[in-house]
Amino acid sequence: MSAEEIKSEIKDKLAMIADPHMGISIVDMGLIREIQYDEETKEADITICPTNPGCMSVANIAMAAKLEAQKVDGVEKANITVIEHMMADTINEMINKEE
Repeated sequence: MSAEEIKSEIKDKLAMIADPHMGISIVDMGLIREIQYDEETKEADITICPTNPGCMSVANIAMAAKLEAQKVDGVEKANITVIEHMMADTINEMINKEE
């Protein structure tokens, strides 16, 4: 599968995640700013920008995005970057912590 096909599959998976307050797909809401995929490392990099810089649900959304992206064949690891949120650094560290 090509990198573009994998990125498309990731987007489809992310489209199944609904914002808990709005009940609308995070893709349709425009929260997903970017999806990158590296064929060598088999890692996906996903950038999420919440609509509100104080959104208390963004950590749950980010974790859901990570888990869904990692279900795609060819993705061994998903890295999530939350931007434009007052706790972005803390959330990014928590979501991307190595197990």
